[in-house]
Amino acid sequence: MFGSGKRVGSSDGSRLDLVGIGSMVVDRIHRTPHMLSRGEKTILRGVDSTEPVRRYTGGVVLNHLGWAAALGLRTGIFGRQADDPNGRLLRGAMDRLGIETNLVLDGSASSFAEIFVDDAGERVIYMAPGATSETTAEHVQRDHAAFIGRGARLSTEISQLPLPAVAAALEIARKARIPTVVDFDVPPDEAIGALGDEATLESVLRNATLLKPAKLAAAAVAPEAQGDPVALARALRRRYGNEAVVVTDGEAGSAVSAAGFEGFVPGRPAKALDTTGAGDAFLGGLLAGLHHGLGWEDAARLGNACGAACVEKLGAFPEDVEALRARVLELYRGPALSLGSLPQAASPVAREALDLFEVTGEQIAALRGRSDPAAFDTAVQLIRASNTRGGRLHVTGIGKPEHVARYAASLFSSTGTPATFLHATEAVHGSAGQIVSGDVVIAISNSGQTAELLQTVEALKRLGAVLIAVTGGVESALAQRADLVLDAGVAREGGPLGLAPRASVVAEVLVLAALAAALERECGFTREQYNARHPAGTLGDLSAASSPSRTRERRPRQRTGTAKKPRRTTRRPPAPSP
Repeated sequence: MFGSGKRVGSSDGSRLDLVGIGSMVVDRIHRTPHMLSRGEKTILRGVDSTEPVRRYTGGVVLNHLGWAAALGLRTGIFGRQADDPNGRLLRGAMDRLGIETNLVLDGSASSFAEIFVDDAGERVIYMAPGATSETTAEHVQRDHAAFIGRGARLSTEISQLPLPAVAAALEIARKARIPTVVDFDVPPDEAIGALGDEATLESVLRNATLLKPAKLAAAAVAPEAQGDPVALARALRRRYGNEAVVVTDGEAGSAVSAAGFEGFVPGRPAKALDTTGAGDAFLGGLLAGLHHGLGWEDAARLGNACGAACVEKLGAFPEDVEALRARVLELYRGPALSLGSLPQAASPVAREALDLFEVTGEQIAALRGRSDPAAFDTAVQLIRASNTRGGRLHVTGIGKPEHVARYAASLFSSTGTPATFLHATEAVHGSAGQIVSGDVVIAISNSGQTAELLQTVEALKRLGAVLIAVTGGVESALAQRADLVLDAGVAREGGPLGLAPRASVVAEVLVLAALAAALERECGFTREQYNARHPAGTLGDLSAASSPSRTRERRPRQRTGTAKKPRRTTRRPPAPSP
């Protein structure tokens, strides 16, 4: 039984090499010349020589799952997100890297972080954990136990996920005899209070099969080791009884304390562009090395190679998998590896196509958030008042909106509100004669500034038309001439150039479809009435299904091919068009 939130998953139910719960974060990266002190100001640099901020996929757990996937592991992630733009960006990245998901979308917001990177590659991070911090032990037990059971190993974190949720995941894995990994990313004094109490923290650290602390966190637990990475690893392993402890020490390398090997493994040289997520990449490489049969020392070498490859680029998540895998193998100094096939990532061409879904989804969600219900009420009232007086509804547009207008007129007509398409450029050459005073005209234009449409609108207004504008230009010339404006604006179109109408066309179609739905409800339109207008095809069969007598009438005609001619009905003829 899953929770009340919307759930998304991508799974065939087979065994996974590694499953994880924890941070899934959109990293908003800013480039700054240097880190500021109190009271200072500076001008941000362009990220990738473009904008001063760029969004990247990130998060402690998602990052190391991504690097493990890039090195051939079947990985999966579970937990909580929100159905918002950041969540959609993260889920798109998971899909591209083949990371399976078991996510409940009931969080207040998907996690994000503001990251400032200086010219030396150092960074500061301000985190907004959102849905990750809202995950409870009950959520884990109720929603994700079966997914944990599919993993050959479970990884989690002490960073943003509440300690009771971490403890619950570890306990499910322990009962299923699944080895566990805990990334100890923040010092105890930050974890206690923000994430849980001291007793739960101690329990989490003891229940990790493999404990991977950052040096700063390890030093806070074992100050007697005086900052020596190997002594820290040995002290934590002795204290908590883990099978292995691996301490990361930045570019210097990593220390391992495990059965069969204890020592320091030097890092690989790299020119740091952004040190964000280097420890996450290390852990992904370490786990991949262990999965592929390496001993502890060589697995740490592979982890160090991943950390070095990570800092050479902006962002922590492995987006360009082929290039990053090649770079990791170039940096790695150890036994030969057979990593298997790369994750089934989309080609650049396919990714362009799939990204349009993300862009359009974001724009439609934003439009829904700012849409005014009162505007739809007013539009329905204007159209119904015109109908009552014998007026008619017309829909018009130029360019791509012309095609939208034809669709909308057909949709209105099939759902109880007769409407006609008005050719906008022909209107000023005589076709405006189909308008009589009191008719309603819906004019569609993304910009609201199209000169030909504005000329047509002036002619229609002189003939007494009531004008409803469907436009992204809510302050445009078209909007200024309209009696009512329905917002259909988008900030981005999508596509390689971002120019061709894509998201804006979807927005216009949805706004008009929403208005048609409101009119259909207001007039009490019935299935029988729909069938009278749409008797043929699958929709004809479906709309007739509620009336057994009508269904029996139709089926013999379809089998024999002897359908009778439809009965003619008297309709008001349209006004002549010169």
